[in-house]
Amino acid sequence: VNYTDRSGHTRIVRYTVPPGDGEADPASAKLILSIEQPRSNHNGGAIAFGPDGYLYIATGDGGGAGDPWGNAQNLNTLLGKLLRIDVDGGDPYAVPPDNPFARTPGARGEIRAFGLRNPWRFSFDRETGDIYIADVGQSNWEEVNVQPAASPGGENYGWNRMEGPACYPAGSSCDAGAFRLPVAAYR
Repeated sequence: VNYTDRSGHTRIVRYTVPPGDGEADPASAKLILSIEQPRSNHNGGAIAFGPDGYLYIATGDGGGAGDPWGNAQNLNTLLGKLLRIDVDGGDPYAVPPDNPFARTPGARGEIRAFGLRNPWRFSFDRETGDIYIADVGQSNWEEVNVQPAASPGGENYGWNRMEGPACYPAGSSCDAGAFRLPVAAYR
C-alpha cells in the first residue's frame, strides 16, 4: 500500500491477507519504505509489481511550485522519481543490482527514472512491458511518458527544466535533447 500519513509523508507498507479471508490483517503492517515530504502535495501514489517481479513506486517532487528544492533532478533524493525495489530480496527491501544508479556514488540506488513532477499513475503495457507514466504538469502542460521494457532505466523526463514539450519556466531556454520527451502532452 502507498499512502500519505498524517504527518504528510509517504509510506509504502506491506500487509498480509490470511488465506481464504480476503481482508488484510491491520496487525500485519510492515513498513517497507518511508519518504519524508517537504509539502503535503505531489506525493505521487501509484505502485505496481512489474513483469520482472520488482515493486515500482511513483513519487512526486515534494510539492511547492516549480520544485523549489530541485528534487526531481537530484539523484540523492527519492522525490520526483520512478523507483524500483526488490521486496523479496532484503529486509525491508533490496536494491536490484541492475538499477541504473545502484552503483553510482551520491545517487539513490532505488531510482529507475527521474525528472518527474507528480506521477500519480503508471501502468505496464501487458503485451510489451513498456511503462506508461502519467505526470501532472505545473501550469501549462500535462504529459504521458514511456519507459520502454528494453530500457536499462535512467531516463530523465525533464521536470523541472521542462514541462511537457516546453522549457520551464515558460520563455526560458533549455536543451530538450538532454531529456526523454513525453509521448503525449496537452495544454
